[in-house]
Amino acid sequence: MIKKILIANRGEIAVRIIRACREMGIETVAVYSEADREALHTKLADEAVCIGPAPSADSYLSMDRIISATIVSGADAIHPGFGFLSENSKFAALCEQCSITFIGPSSKVIESLGNKQEARNTMEAAGVPIIPGSREPVYTVQDGASAALRIGYPVIVKAALGGGGKGMRTAYTPEEFEAAFQTAQKEAQMAFGDHTMYIEHFVQRPRHIEFQILADAYGNVVHLGERDCSIQRNHQKMIEESPSVALSGELRKEMGEAAVKAAKAAHYTNAGTIEFLLEKSGRFYFMEMNTRIQVEHPVTEWVTGIDLIKAQIRIASGEKLLFKQEDIRLSGHSIECRINAENPEKGFRPSPGTVKDMHLPGGKGIRIDSAIYSGYTIPPYYDSMVAKLSVWAKNRGEAIRKMRSALGEVIIEGIDTNVDYQYGILNHPDYTAGNIDIEFIDRFAGA
Repeated sequence: MIKKILIANRGEIAVRIIRACREMGIETVAVYSEADREALHTKLADEAVCIGPAPSADSYLSMDRIISATIVSGADAIHPGFGFLSENSKFAALCEQCSITFIGPSSKVIESLGNKQEARNTMEAAGVPIIPGSREPVYTVQDGASAALRIGYPVIVKAALGGGGKGMRTAYTPEEFEAAFQTAQKEAQMAFGDHTMYIEHFVQRPRHIEFQILADAYGNVVHLGERDCSIQRNHQKMIEESPSVALSGELRKEMGEAAVKAAKAAHYTNAGTIEFLLEKSGRFYFMEMNTRIQVEHPVTEWVTGIDLIKAQIRIASGEKLLFKQEDIRLSGHSIECRINAENPEKGFRPSPGTVKDMHLPGGKGIRIDSAIYSGYTIPPYYDSMVAKLSVWAKNRGEAIRKMRSALGEVIIEGIDTNVDYQYGILNHPDYTAGNIDIEFIDRFAGA
């Protein structure tokens, strides 16, 4: 078993990992930037090491400084959390070279799945349904336009490397293609330092359904059911739930088997997520694979009873999975809302600042994942998410009512949050009826 873990992250996920390690009897090392000197994860870890100034490039994205902190502290493993270096194949390779256990898949797997075109080709060869798209990388408008005609409009232009909604544009007609391609390519070059693009058919108004998988080093792979992540803004998820009302038992089995097949085809180990787009017809397509723990992992933990962080650590320690597919049962319904320091009434403008006072809800079936506290100053340098509120109930209707009640109890004074906006979504008749897709927020905002 791993004895000491350095958490190469910050905020609520760093706190979440520290808590899991405490329960497992594993020592922890926190790293922090100068802006995070008073952050909660630095207070909860057994040790804390400053790795640089506030900008991420000089701290949380500095591979050399994080590796140095790991060696100096005597940690034998690194947990990258999500974001920052969690899906960086070069960082995983550096860990491998330094004989540090990277709690995640191998660097080669991360590299192959991080390239969307290569990942699509792998999945297609394995028989996993994929969205019709270009088979080769696209570099010019002319080649992209030819591919778009073969695929059929509407199409979406995407950066081959990257994520988070950057380097993506949609063209509904040939006349719109050139501007869409040039804008997406320019954005991709600026965000990721790479101008390689690919083209795929744009699936209109689908649901975003993702399957959580766990895979050990002995070829055992299981899925833990699905999460419906269709409520999203600018490709960033806002509300997630499990299970999805759109999936019958038969469709869940089919998609779950496809997710397991995808993980095996990629020779995957540790925790990961297979993301699909689901049409109303029931047809689904592989979109991408995330090679890390997800922000929304608590809803899966609620409905399965499996601690995903502990499972990650056990797999990285060389243990076999403790369960088989037939042991996985989904119980009840869970919903998660991401609470961000932002002002929806002012274009979702970030709202860093000092938390003057706060009250967070509690009670049976309510969970808060957060790293803020009264008197804590939220720095302006990082992601605006300050808490994740998740609930569990026997069914979806009860879970929605519980989440409404919980959101109504949230008090965070001194900053703006999106709590009222989330409450509005939870009360929208289309949401309560389960009539949602990835364009829901566009319709909700325009209502």
